[in-house]
Amino acid sequence: MTQNIALITGASRGLGAAMAEQLAFRGWHVVAVARTVGGLEDLDDRVKAAGLPGAGGLTLAPMDVTNEDAMRHLCRSIHDRWGGLQFWAHSAVHATALAPAPSMDMKDLDKSIAANLRASAFLITMVAPLLQAAKGSAMFFDDPLAGQKFGAAYGASKAGQIALARAWQAESERIGPRVLIETPRPMPTAVRARFFPGEDRGPLSAPRDEAARLIDLI
Repeated sequence: MTQNIALITGASRGLGAAMAEQLAFRGWHVVAVARTVGGLEDLDDRVKAAGLPGAGGLTLAPMDVTNEDAMRHLCRSIHDRWGGLQFWAHSAVHATALAPAPSMDMKDLDKSIAANLRASAFLITMVAPLLQAAKGSAMFFDDPLAGQKFGAAYGASKAGQIALARAWQAESERIGPRVLIETPRPMPTAVRARFFPGEDRGPLSAPRDEAARLIDLI
């Protein structure tokens, strides 16, 4: 591989979109995964409109991370085309409607587990060999909002995701790939807006700035 290749899951908005954009601006080729086609197209438009010399490109992959067949096919395609990955950032997340724990809807819990926990576990099994081949790094995002009231389904599944990442981090410390678990600064994202409706967003960090800071860590 002559160009750095990154996989961003959850790349249509928020931190994931900002990381995909910033990586492309720095010359990486980014495989951007998200369910929202419009968000991915907007990302592509921003990268192209910037017209930065030496910028990389995007491969848009409009698919659901809970679709294991689609994820398996995507990872196989990455292997066949590039041989591996230098970086994977997993920002895809599902946040249900807020509800007290005793009133939690089991369907909401199932969706949260499928998106935040099971999909993460499956992706680790698929992406690990790609990162291993290129001596790459993975990045997960811890979220203090996971412990907030009325967010039991999100919090439980997000905590499970981070537990998976911590286990992988410990297991791969000597043999790789490098696994990073970071806590982004508060940003004006859709997930945060669920927990803090009407919050003054002025003091919050811009996703673009936070993405640049996090990318520097790799």
